[in-house]
Amino acid sequence: MSYDPNNPFARILRGELPCVKVAETGDVLAFMDLMPQADGHVLVVPKEAAAQIFDLSDAAGAACLRMVRRVATAVRAALKPEGMLVAQFNGAAAGQTVPHVHFHVIPRRAGEELEHHARVAAEPGKLEAIAQQIRAQLESID
Repeated sequence: MSYDPNNPFARILRGELPCVKVAETGDVLAFMDLMPQADGHVLVVPKEAAAQIFDLSDAAGAACLRMVRRVATAVRAALKPEGMLVAQFNGAAAGQTVPHVHFHVIPRRAGEELEHHARVAAEPGKLEAIAQQIRAQLESID
């Protein structure tokens, strides 16, 4: 899978597409998945142009994992799920649909099925309300 500079995440990073931002550093952006598999599904993307984890620099990879941990901690505090799924896919055979490396942070509850990946868009107001809860927890982590 080669990098496409017009992929949706690259366009979000350039400000060409909107997102519901959760957190941002100079190296990484975390935002609500527009088609979440569960309430509170957050994506963490490096600002570095890399299609897969194999293409990512060590510095960008470390920055991503720091953000994944912060976001997962904030999601757990805000939404109180029973578990947390952190996933990262490489290549179409693994389920990767956007050619920009990214990490999924998905709160899990026993007996609750995940929504199908990239099928149904969530209500923007609901995404913003959940993002506000997560951002409030991030402020207490900092």
